[in-house]
Amino acid sequence: MLYSSLLFIYGFFPAALGIYYITPRKFKDIALLLESMIFCGAFGLKYLGFIMIFTVVNYVAARSIYSLNGRNSPMRRIPFAAALIFDILSLFSFRSDILNFLSLKMTDNFFAVGISMYTLSAIGYLIDVYTGKIKADVNFVRFALFIMMFPRLIMGPVVSYDYFVRILKNRRITMNGLGNGVMLFIKGLAKKIIFADTLYMLYSAIKSIGTDNIAAASAWMGIIAYTLCLYFTLCGFSEMGLGIASCFGLKFPSSFNYPILSSRIRYFCSRWNIQIVQWFRKYIISPISELTESKLAGRLGIILLWTIIGFWYGFNFSSALWGILMGAAILLENKIQKLKMLKSTGIIYTFAVTTVLAIFISNDSISASVHYFFAMIGGTGVIVDQLTTYFLRSYVVALIITMYAATDLFKNMISRLMQTRFRIVVSIFKPVVMMALFAICTALISYSGCSEMILVRL
Repeated sequence: MLYSSLLFIYGFFPAALGIYYITPRKFKDIALLLESMIFCGAFGLKYLGFIMIFTVVNYVAARSIYSLNGRNSPMRRIPFAAALIFDILSLFSFRSDILNFLSLKMTDNFFAVGISMYTLSAIGYLIDVYTGKIKADVNFVRFALFIMMFPRLIMGPVVSYDYFVRILKNRRITMNGLGNGVMLFIKGLAKKIIFADTLYMLYSAIKSIGTDNIAAASAWMGIIAYTLCLYFTLCGFSEMGLGIASCFGLKFPSSFNYPILSSRIRYFCSRWNIQIVQWFRKYIISPISELTESKLAGRLGIILLWTIIGFWYGFNFSSALWGILMGAAILLENKIQKLKMLKSTGIIYTFAVTTVLAIFISNDSISASVHYFFAMIGGTGVIVDQLTTYFLRSYVVALIITMYAATDLFKNMISRLMQTRFRIVVSIFKPVVMMALFAICTALISYSGCSEMILVRL
């Protein structure tokens, strides 16, 4: 039951919201936790059992660490290490084929949706408790919400525990928040259903040709479609989650800030999955950087950061190579920038580099990625063929619209109009447009039966 399913949109979400609103304030956390458990149970009872065990293990470990911290006992390392090993092995068991011999048999029957997100949340919480930055929370309901709250289960955002608690304490249930949340949800739904699913059809059609027969222009069209599809899928689910949370009075930070047509590679990286990048920098790269102040170590730290992020996305060597190349591109850009060569070409070269590097995320192996890149540079001996013409004729409008939607141009235009005499017209038409988008999404989901295509299983 993903956010983009009719069961969630017309069944679970309105029912959960209604129950939450009529529940007294002091019991709202319990109500939200029970609803989150039902949401998890919709993916299967085994999944619900797993995430409950995961939550209990980390709760007990954190309480043990905090208790031993108070006695200044070195024994606190035992529950800390045990919980870290449990979390990491759980993540690898579901996400990676590298450790097949450690995989649980039950992982063949279901996938732990959102495990990449709540594993990072749990590990960050354990580290903060272990280092004495925060206290281990006694309130199990609040901690369980931190792990499995359904508005942030699929795409986060990953935030620190103290920040999460502040969000809970500062919740404000208002009609304005409800309206903004519904519109943000519809906006994310449209990105997933209308944009991402359409682009996925183009990408999968081109990929099915095979790298031995694909024309260079078709290969470029396919990887551009993949890049945009990945962005709209992740951003769509993220905005749906933020919209749901806003309906419940909870304000979480945005994870994407229009990265696709950035004018620099480093801007792209700082606007893509923001909290994930910040998490790896805070808990892995910063502690390593504190050991030395050498410039070489700083450069290697950038490479390491993006290597880890890349591997986290795909849990294979091809996605790790994407991270290595992305880190190298940032370092190279820093060198070139000193020559003042990027003023007029920033958006073009950034889009070209990030699109080419996306090849390594789109394939499961380095070999397949290299073969696709070979096709992109004309390795098959064909630049344009009849299929290229067909794909271009069929999807050129979709590509143009999604390229425009991937920028903040439309958002800025609306903001400027709201400061003029046209603001009344915009205020009237905005909900009308949103309802039209919602109707289109419903029709498309009903026609296809579901919309559960996800390029990266996080």
